[in-house]
Amino acid sequence: MARTPKAISESAEMVEQTLLDAGLTGGRVVVGLSGGVDSVALLHALAHVAPGLGVTLSALHVHHGLSAHADEWARLCSEQCHALGVTLIEVRVHVDSHSKLGVEGAAREARYAVFRQQQADAVALAHHADDQAETLLLQLLRGAGVRGLSAMPATRVLDPATGLRLVRPWLRLTRAQIRSYAQRAGLSWIEDESNRDLAFDRSFLRVRILPELRARFPGVIETFGRAAHNFADAAQLLEDLAARDAQGAAGGDTLPISVLTALPPAAARNLLRWFLERQGLPAPNRDQLEEALRQALAARRDAQLRVKLGAVWLRRHRGRLYLERAGREPGRSWSLTWAGQDQVVLPAGLGCLRFEPAHGTGLSVARLSAQSVRVRPRSGGERMRLAPNRPSRTLKNLLHETQVPEWERGRMPLVFAGEALVWVPGVGQDFRFAAAPHEPGVVPRWEREELVSGQ
Repeated sequence: MARTPKAISESAEMVEQTLLDAGLTGGRVVVGLSGGVDSVALLHALAHVAPGLGVTLSALHVHHGLSAHADEWARLCSEQCHALGVTLIEVRVHVDSHSKLGVEGAAREARYAVFRQQQADAVALAHHADDQAETLLLQLLRGAGVRGLSAMPATRVLDPATGLRLVRPWLRLTRAQIRSYAQRAGLSWIEDESNRDLAFDRSFLRVRILPELRARFPGVIETFGRAAHNFADAAQLLEDLAARDAQGAAGGDTLPISVLTALPPAAARNLLRWFLERQGLPAPNRDQLEEALRQALAARRDAQLRVKLGAVWLRRHRGRLYLERAGREPGRSWSLTWAGQDQVVLPAGLGCLRFEPAHGTGLSVARLSAQSVRVRPRSGGERMRLAPNRPSRTLKNLLHETQVPEWERGRMPLVFAGEALVWVPGVGQDFRFAAAPHEPGVVPRWEREELVSGQ
């Protein structure tokens, strides 16, 4: 493999080593390019090391529209990419200025949503040691646990479905070192005026707090970096402990209560936190976690437990904890027509019902085509016959036998042909509508919405 020239700077060599460590040789890398000095310098370094590693490089500029100079930043990014022969992708996003996350948080969410959409192996960002120190302080001020205090990892999975990763090659470099690199390379960049706006927490730490700390403790940035690494090690140990405590019993969005009751309080909190994080949910604060655990363990067996944890409800059913997506309930009077399309989009919060083509299995297309087919929730009194040697059964009994939680039963999309109930998710289909051997059929599949939108 061709190596980059020996004259390349130490900063660029660090970028190259990060790509090698992440196994990105021959891969596709998108660099997040804001137009600021950090991202412009990272683009320059990546452009120089990418050819030697067989890396296909492109740049991504997310245009937030929050600054009066936003169009100027976009033009500068275009000029930088043109000079380096790098393809630039510009995506404009809308940032909700009234978001409960604040402008900073909403902009970050919009930006990361765009990152997750990239057709690449990795997205490279120019976060550095000063950013890491700011993040550590912010998390500490929010009362975060060790996972939050581990701040920003050098590499993490951004989208489990595609394997897209996020890499930060410069976490060991300071802001001053990166600026020096950019000056030596003769690069141009813009200064974001919001970086000195003390209305933003991060800017306040950057402008007021960290300079004071650095004056008193010269090595504070490096010290905070080491602390973040130590917290990351502790967080990994807690994650390993939770996986061991789960004993393989945590499946999907459920967790047996018996596993929690067998643990001391601290371990039970750690397991519940791990369970929530596995669903892509942010960890609740300690008070929320303790209250959820107290109610889950102390509730009567027949109690209708419903505890709010951010974007989800924590529910209890037959000795297990379940997660239910919070949000507006779709109601019980909706009804949709299926006329042969691949999918039926369900009311908000329910996802969609797909109809996958099949032969000799699933529901008979011919039988369905002879009647009006509707998708709707249960209304009461429905019956279905699953096999010729079995009697007709009430839907209520079938759902009870399959242990469908009570709060789910009214939300399930059912398929009706005329007045006949022909398919129920998790239960099956009425045998009288089954496709015969070699006959065209369709297999319904309920795809629920993620617990957290945009996950």
